Amino acid sequence: MMVSNRFVFLDMMKEIVMTGLLSTTKRAAPAPWFRRGPLSVFRDMEDLMERFWEEDSNGWNTRMMAPPLDMCETEKAISLRLDLPGVSPKEIDVQVSGNQLTISGERKEDREEKGETYHRIERRSGRFSRSILLPCEVQDDKVDAKYQDGVLKITLPKTAEATTRHIEIKT
Repeated sequence: MMVSNRFVFLDMMKEIVMTGLLSTTKRAAPAPWFRRGPLSVFRDMEDLMERFWEEDSNGWNTRMMAPPLDMCETEKAISLRLDLPGVSPKEIDVQVSGNQLTISGERKEDREEKGETYHRIERRSGRFSRSILLPCEVQDDKVDAKYQDGVLKITLPKTAEATTRHIEIKT
């Protein structure tokens, strides 16, 4: 819900800038960044919002991790690959409901505090979840999930109705 509010705000700012309601030519510029023109104001606002919502924002953003994925489709199946380095396969849950796939789990933190001084902690730990809509119906009883070298590969066979059929054109 918060992310959609960000896009609504950016759309409103873009509309204000594009309609000329925000003018920089009639008054003295209140700040140096304002002198670059209305389109740069929009870019600056977008940059500000990106920094506000980015995951390294020191507590500003409380989003859960969403692992990156690749999805491709063949004539008979849909295949996904998710990068989940350092996650135990026991901590991963894959669910299919209709044409929605949800992958969730947890990356455990493995830090020891005995005599160690951390100067930087960038690796994320905690719960993650990723839900995507599949482009067609799949056979949920034949879904195959394999985990190797930190990559989760999921194969979802299409239903008979969803498979593509080649139609020959007669002349």
